Amino acid sequence: MTAVVSPRPLVVAGTASLAVRQPLAGPRRQARVIAARPDAVYLELPPSAAEPRVLVLTAAGMSRLPNAVTVSTGLDGLVPEASGESWVGRGVVQADQLTVRVLRWWDPSPVLGPLSRARLEQGAAALHRACLAADRAPGLAGHDAPATLAASCADGDLAGAVEAAERMTGLGPGLAPSGDNMISGLLLALRLLGGAIPGGTRAVWLADWLGAAVTSDASRRTTSLGATLLYCAAHGQATEEVSAVLRGLAGQEPLAAVTRMLLASTAPAAGADLAWGLVAGCRAALVLAVSAR
Repeated sequence: MTAVVSPRPLVVAGTASLAVRQPLAGPRRQARVIAARPDAVYLELPPSAAEPRVLVLTAAGMSRLPNAVTVSTGLDGLVPEASGESWVGRGVVQADQLTVRVLRWWDPSPVLGPLSRARLEQGAAALHRACLAADRAPGLAGHDAPATLAASCADGDLAGAVEAAERMTGLGPGLAPSGDNMISGLLLALRLLGGAIPGGTRAVWLADWLGAAVTSDASRRTTSLGATLLYCAAHGQATEEVSAVLRGLAGQEPLAAVTRMLLASTAPAAGADLAWGLVAGCRAALVLAVSAR
């Protein structure tokens, strides 16, 4: 009979998002593996924990979510068992036989600086054309809630925006549903791009209140990962591809190239959904800026 050899414990260095600094720097708490792939492991803290409750261990060289801890090696052969013991805290993430010691940090909130309305109008139009030409349609194509959300935001109608966003939260399949991703893109554009253009105060105000409303009960309406990503978006924290597009809209990177990368990305943060949310947020920020003059 051949003996079963258990995998040897492995300790690696990690680089963590500032979005997850609180749970990582806090006391050691038990977590559980909610999903595991060759390039990412998703760990969930108990319901009593504050957001962000989900952390993602991401292999080196892979795309980063705003709640990610990137390890210094690949994860092939290191994916933990769901039944294995997992812990987060004191600067360490332990998932079964894998231990990640956080040695460095990265900021998931892009700094966009002052931005003219004319540049944002041009960028938003280019992003919209790319979305229309993309092979992938948003997950809620044909549903009326995204259009209602976009229109309510452009009107500065907080109550209407909250109602539409509540209908979208948790809508669609996957660890991070389509509706959540569209809302995330919209919140990021309102806060970060709206805050960068002249007269953008109303857009930031709308992002503050809409984000607070959406995240207040997100844990009851969507998946644990969806709730965490909504929380991150409400605080201006974006995926790596979305940050690149935001910088492209601000004229800091070639927009066409980074837009292609975003639209090609798939779950758990679907690129098409995020891109359409960004377009809606850009348009609302521009309209609100004009009406504030």
